[in-house]
Parts: sequence; structure tokens; C-alpha cells
Amino acid sequence: MTLYRAIGLMSGTSMDGVDVALLDTDGETRLGFGPTGFFPYSDEDRDLLRAALAAATGLSDRAARPGAVGAAERLITERHAQAVESFLRDETLDPASIDIIGFHGQTALHRPQARLTVQIGDAHGLAERLGVDVAYDFRGADVAAGGEGAPLVPVYHRALVAASGIVGPVAVINIGGVANVTFVDGDAEPLAFDTGPGNALIDDLMLARTGQPVDRDGATAAEGHVDDAILRSLTAHPFFQKQPPKSLDRNDFSFHLTDKLSIEDAAATLTAFTATSLALAFSLTPSAPRRAIVCGGGAHNPTLMGELARRLPCPVTTASAVGWMGDAIEAQAFAFLAARVLKGLPLTFPGTTGVGAPTKGGAIATATRGRRRAVG
Repeated sequence: MTLYRAIGLMSGTSMDGVDVALLDTDGETRLGFGPTGFFPYSDEDRDLLRAALAAATGLSDRAARPGAVGAAERLITERHAQAVESFLRDETLDPASIDIIGFHGQTALHRPQARLTVQIGDAHGLAERLGVDVAYDFRGADVAAGGEGAPLVPVYHRALVAASGIVGPVAVINIGGVANVTFVDGDAEPLAFDTGPGNALIDDLMLARTGQPVDRDGATAAEGHVDDAILRSLTAHPFFQKQPPKSLDRNDFSFHLTDKLSIEDAAATLTAFTATSLALAFSLTPSAPRRAIVCGGGAHNPTLMGELARRLPCPVTTASAVGWMGDAIEAQAFAFLAARVLKGLPLTFPGTTGVGAPTKGGAIATATRGRRRAVG
């Protein structure tokens, strides 16, 4: 069985920086975990990315890059190139030893109902600079075929659960800017969907009220009280009654319903909203899972983890507690997906995006220098 040495890259909806992970994998069952890294964005970087997301709301052509969107694409490409170069140097890895890089880019707009999803980042420029082939555009084929285009990570979640010997059913919850869940039960095709806001509304609140990008350790929310009336109003959104698969754009919800609350009560209410939306998700799964495993930035928020423990229908633990590299899972997933692109394997499935049949995806930007190395 051929193994590919792959680097996965992820810049998520929280816009905190670039995650990098090395994975030796066949894109199916074999997972050889390598080092990981994180390369943060500066405040100025995040300001430009937020401006690009605001500008992208008017896009109707996924290839268009007007104004701030084009500037952000150049920034994303440069920061990912710098991240890979630093990672290779720090880990004393020869670029020629890397078969493929999985490059998701930064989602600027996601409207699958309009068959439109926009991820910015120049894969061809990245491949040329690094001398390594780059897999990219993981969502486009699924959306074009009528799928939600998200979430993409479930096929990796299934492989990770299997490799860990964890008995299902188990829920793998990722809490980034948007939260999503994968319901894994043995070899069955996973069921997965976005559940609602993850950290995005809390981050937006903190930035607007304090100038700080996050509620560090959930400390602000821990000092507040949940406004039950506002929480009921937030959870009345029709998204929560929609059957999965389903996906969200980061800007589908707003924190402004909490504008009249103190910052502590607003943070507590939005934290409870994230947890409640995840609890609602389990009314849509085939059964309650034996346990929920939380990864992503939300796993580092003890106030949010406490809300999840109170509201979910099963025991809750973190990815690190079961031996996973919780902060690197999405980057590892894009290394895994890149290997699947090389092998022509499906990336998305009816139970994960609602596409009509298992769907291949991705494209390859070929480097004009460097060489591919795959081991048996």
C-alpha cells in the first residue's frame, strides 16, 4: 500500500493563523503522525481578512478577487508559504521528501444554496514557491454537484476513530469559528453537519467590546449569566430545524442580539448558544453517542466545555484526552484529503454534504521543481 508524505494546512473561520501538520498516509486507513506547527496571523493580517470577508459578501463569481479580496488572497498565499518554509526548517525536512501539500486556503464566502463557495489563496503560486505539488479546491466539485461543500473533515474523523480503536457510536465535535459534528459508528458512512456558531460570535463580541480577538479561557463568560430569552431567540433560527446535511457561512449569525447586555452576560449567553446548538444537533443523529470528543479552539475554553458537559446527552472529553493532537486535526485532515485527491478517492458523501453520490474533488497545482516521493 502506497503511503504519501503529506503536509496539511488550515486557516479556519477563527482566522487566528495557519496550522501545519505532517502525515504519512494512504488516504484510507493508515495514519503515521508527524510534527505539527502553528503560525499566528498578526492583528494587521486579521484586519485585512475581516475586510475581505465583508467585501466577499457581494461576490457572485468564485474566481473574482476585487479589492480587499485580492489583497487577502496574496496575504494568505504568502503566510502559508512562510508557514511551510518555517515548518520545514524547524523540523529539518527536505522539501523533496514531501509528496503533496493540502491547501484549503481561507473561506471568504460559502453559499452552497447558490452553488457558490469561495476559498482564497493561490495554489499555483504556492506550489511554484515551495517546489512541492499542492492539492486545493476541495469544496468546489461537491458544491457544483448540489452538495453543501462542508464539512470536509468527516472522512478523516472516521479514519482517526478507527485507528484509535474507539468503540462507537462516537461524536467528533470541531469547534472553530463554526462548529460541526461527525457521527461515527464503525465502518458506516459518517453523518456530519455544521451545528451552528462555534467561537465566531464570541470572538466578534470580544473584538467589538474590548479590542481583544477572543474570550481567553472563557474568563469573561464565566463571570456572566445566560439571558434565557435571548438564548431562546437565537435558537429559534430556522437553521436548527433543518435536517442534515447542512452547512453555514461564518456570517449567517450575528452577536448583535446581545448588544444591550453587559459584556459578561453577552459572552455567557453566546457561549451557551454554541453549546445549545450542539445539543440540538443530537436530536438529528441516529442515536445518542457513547461520548463526544471535542477538538478545535473551543476545547481550550473551560466555560464552553462546562456548558457542553451540562447540555450534551453523553460524556464529553477533549481530543487531547484521548491522545489526539486536537489543535492539528483539521490540518492533518487536509494532508489526508490531499492523499485522497492523489488517489482519486471521494472526499464527500451523501451523509456529510448531502451530495447525491460519493464525490471526488480537488485539483493539483504541479510544481515545476522538486520531486514526488511515495513509500510502500
